[in-house]
Amino acid sequence: MTTAIRPTPLLAEAANAWFDGIEDPVDQALAVLRWAGDTFGDDFAVTSSMADGLLAHLAGRAVPGVNVIFLDTGFHFAETLGTRDWIASLLPVTVVNVQPEQSVAEQDAEFGPRLFERDPDLCCGLRKVQPLAATLSRFVAWGSGVRRDESASRADTKLIDWDAKREMIKINPLAAWTDDDVAAYIAEHRVPVNPLREIGFVSIGCAPCTRAVAPGEDPRAGRWAGLSKTECGIHA
Repeated sequence: MTTAIRPTPLLAEAANAWFDGIEDPVDQALAVLRWAGDTFGDDFAVTSSMADGLLAHLAGRAVPGVNVIFLDTGFHFAETLGTRDWIASLLPVTVVNVQPEQSVAEQDAEFGPRLFERDPDLCCGLRKVQPLAATLSRFVAWGSGVRRDESASRADTKLIDWDAKREMIKINPLAAWTDDDVAAYIAEHRVPVNPLREIGFVSIGCAPCTRAVAPGEDPRAGRWAGLSKTECGIHA
């Protein structure tokens, strides 16, 4: 099924107002995802960092067979790749493994080794932002697992928003969820979780740029630690 619905800022605004009033976080997330699936059909996909299978699980319930985009940067932890494979085999979704145009070796040959240390913005652009943009060009709406409580920069995240950079509808079904909501759902439904979570990794990205966080630290403190950088550019 392919949508005939044209995505617009007005559509995003109206839909966000409609679903924002649902109080139960699970009901709200499922309602938003079902709306996206019903409205956009095969032109809707979600993304996942494979820190856990929460969004993929919800999306699979609401839109069985939905495409789940994973950016295989070449720098991921083995645990993250294992979680990806676990989710692909366990849940009713279609995991789409997206790789950059250049391998790590090819990027090293052109820009020098360890680009993530010298110019992390460029590295993220080459290995995340550009590959995602190319993949999302096949869709008209996309979903992410962004939550308001993750960082100050995400505090105003809408459930349904207009992605002006890509001229798409952006769905954030977990926007209003808390850590307790996440833990309760994962426990109830036995959702796959990246094993790194058990040793303090909260927000999990590429291995060279991710560390565990201490109790009480900002959940994103482990990403690009020691730098002013807090986002890879996908959600900015």
